[in-house]
Amino acid sequence: MRLGLSSYTYGWAVGSPAHRPARPLDELGLLDRCQEHSLKILQVGDNLPLHTFDAVRLARFFDRARAEGVELELGARQLTVERVTTYAALARQAGARLIRFVIDDAGYEPTPEAVIAILRTTAPVLEGLVLGIENHDRYPARTLRAVIEAVGGAPVGICLDTANSLGAGEGLETVVRELGRHTVNLHIKDVNIRRVPHLMGFTVEGRPAGSGALDIPALLAELRPFGRCATAILEQWTPPEAELEATLVKEADWARQSVIFLKTLFAQFP
Repeated sequence: MRLGLSSYTYGWAVGSPAHRPARPLDELGLLDRCQEHSLKILQVGDNLPLHTFDAVRLARFFDRARAEGVELELGARQLTVERVTTYAALARQAGARLIRFVIDDAGYEPTPEAVIAILRTTAPVLEGLVLGIENHDRYPARTLRAVIEAVGGAPVGICLDTANSLGAGEGLETVVRELGRHTVNLHIKDVNIRRVPHLMGFTVEGRPAGSGALDIPALLAELRPFGRCATAILEQWTPPEAELEATLVKEADWARQSVIFLKTLFAQFP
């Protein structure tokens, strides 16, 4: 399993419509971060939607990644036949093998049966590629497992996120038990869960990898025997500071801490 960065390692720096830095971190800036941390895998998520880039911008990005020996993984949301077909073509252009997909999007929540039909239809265009469906809030892990197993034989697996299924009321033990054997890509996202001062509930906040509640060594050991998970990608839920500039500094520092911890750990998992 090899370690890489994501556009969601730097979610605040890349920005969103509600929180846009004066100078957002773009795809070339992410390649700079890969160089800074001596990492050779970059997963570009849907916060930098590649299907909206023009041909010149795509070529500049893909050519530089290739020249620097950075393996790209592509990320998208809204699992439709058209979107999968588009990203399969982009993956081939980029020399990428993995496409990570979030099923849902705003106003788009297909049934499990619809997802199975989409995956069966797109199987031919995915030849030579791997599509990783991310556990992402709405679907419980058992349903995702049933979807993957119903497709059967198609180049489809799971992008296992270590925190997202909290939104579906499930802990990581359940997620790994149901989805571990189908995991082709891992999102390492460490969090801390604590009771609020008035005792009426909990808060979930991100932490640098290795400093939260996530037992990363145990997770890697559990996934390793299945032999399908080739890459592990650092993602972060960095709690914001009062000012965006301070948040960006914090996010970058957490990434540095996380990479140092994970590199040491991954040396034990060749």
